[in-house]
Amino acid sequence: MNRTIRSTLALVLAASGLAAPALTSAQGTDPTYLRERAVCDSGLQDRSACLREAGAARYEANRGGLTSAAPTTYEQNALARCALQPPADRSACEARMRGTGMTSVEGSVLGGGLIRETVTPIAVPAQVQ
Repeated sequence: MNRTIRSTLALVLAASGLAAPALTSAQGTDPTYLRERAVCDSGLQDRSACLREAGAARYEANRGGLTSAAPTTYEQNALARCALQPPADRSACEARMRGTGMTSVEGSVLGGGLIRETVTPIAVPAQVQ
């Protein structure tokens, strides 16, 4: 009985030793995974957590679990935030979210967020003399 257990254990260890290089080479051929690993190695964040997230994202992508919502969904979410503004400010908020008029966007998601600014010229009323 002990001999069977030892033989089985030796077989499992040998198989896992052969599978590890195959897994490493498979991970090395995925360009998205390589880019994410490069970001992890850049030192901008905790390396072990970053590598864990990159591996999890690769796994989900292979399963088809990483999908994006339709662009209209993102626009609806942005405009829903504007619905919470006072009525006088709502149209300006919607213009900022849509990027219409003289709107500028600064910042980044990685840096903590985007700042949207819309400049609306207002004519000075004529003075009565």
